[in-house]
Amino acid sequence: MVTAMDTLPTPATGSEAVPLSGPAAPPLTDDELRALYSLMVSVRHLDTSAIAWQRQGLIPGYAPELGQEAAQVGSGFAVDTSRDFVFPTYRELGVARAMGVDMVAYMSTHKATWHGGLYDPLESRLAPIQAVVGGSVLHAVGWAHGQTLTGPADGRLGVAMAYFGDGASSQGDIHEAMNFAAVMKAPVVFFVQNNGWAISLPTELQVAGGSVAGRAAGYGIPALRIDGNDVVAVVDATRRAFAHCRAGNGPVLIEAMTYRRGPHSTSDDPGRYRSLNEERDGAGEDPLERFRQRLLADGVAGEAFFAEALAAAKAEEEEIRAGIQALGPRPGSEMFDLVFQETTPALRAQAASWREESEHV
Repeated sequence: MVTAMDTLPTPATGSEAVPLSGPAAPPLTDDELRALYSLMVSVRHLDTSAIAWQRQGLIPGYAPELGQEAAQVGSGFAVDTSRDFVFPTYRELGVARAMGVDMVAYMSTHKATWHGGLYDPLESRLAPIQAVVGGSVLHAVGWAHGQTLTGPADGRLGVAMAYFGDGASSQGDIHEAMNFAAVMKAPVVFFVQNNGWAISLPTELQVAGGSVAGRAAGYGIPALRIDGNDVVAVVDATRRAFAHCRAGNGPVLIEAMTYRRGPHSTSDDPGRYRSLNEERDGAGEDPLERFRQRLLADGVAGEAFFAEALAAAKAEEEEIRAGIQALGPRPGSEMFDLVFQETTPALRAQAASWREESEHV
């Protein structure tokens, strides 16, 4: 495992690394460590509850992230929501929670109440949930390039962070995004959660060359391949990557090595492509329990704190469930009102047809 402090060699010489500039990130305080644990407990309970909500008919679908809490919470924790912007896929509940996004509004997408969620992307700094594999990465690079063209209004450069998985790394959009970002020195962090599976295909049959991080060298982009189940390592790597981007040095790629312990989605049956023994052997140590033991060993937290964090997570889970249940349907006309700034004849015709069939007008 390459640590958070290592870079990968460039293809030009085969030995020289593409370095990250700037100082190392400062160590996390005890308060920050406890906050990270509380976030991970919250995310764990929300994630497992969301699966139950889907089985109960409360939401129609969900993409679980069991086992990826450290990668998501750690990276989301490093975001400066006063200037940065995050571009998620459909599996970033933990990132949203770490960034302080209203979780009822976030889950409205999974309830199919309103495409993109009810939260305000500009206020929260989290772009709408993206279901197109690799699609959000292009959006992130576009936003980041805009920062270099116009410059931030207050002089504080914002950084875009785009999430995608090992499977998505084979999409052509990823190549275009990384190449453009490198050429234009766009301040963007490509955050890859390598969870071992591209839906049903293991990473070794999906990623040529052995790692996604290794591909960054072809674009002259610094890459960090880190232990994605170590939340402290994830925070450190993400903060270092953001500092590199803010200094005007262009993009960074982080490959967080983790494991998807559950199904790809609530419509997936992982038993069709891996056994329970393979799942147990591949998953390794639970990132939540691993962090708990570290806090205990270092004297940062004790059993009373862990009990309080668990109780708070359960109470939050109940509040969010009640909020989701209270969500009513959105007006159907919104699907036509929010497509273009200026409507088109075809869209007007579709809207008229819909009103005639559904509202009988």
